[in-house]
Amino acid sequence: MNPISQTAISMGKYVVSPATHPTDCGRFRASFSVHRSQGNGSYCRVFRFDKAFASREAARLFAVTQGWLQTCMQHPPTC
Repeated sequence: MNPISQTAISMGKYVVSPATHPTDCGRFRASFSVHRSQGNGSYCRVFRFDKAFASREAARLFAVTQGWLQTCMQHPPTC
């Protein structure tokens, strides 16, 4: 399995930046930001999740998947 980069990923007209955060109990939480700049306007939204994962890679994969859903669906599910 190839590790997913912690850096920004271009997804169409958006850029998704996944991130992981260690918890006090040794697990990891996921988050991501979605950014779009177009002309004079821009859009940026940050999503953080309460779910904890056993590994950093699992949390990162969850963040990338949720970012992909947010950018590709016409009416994304609310988290």
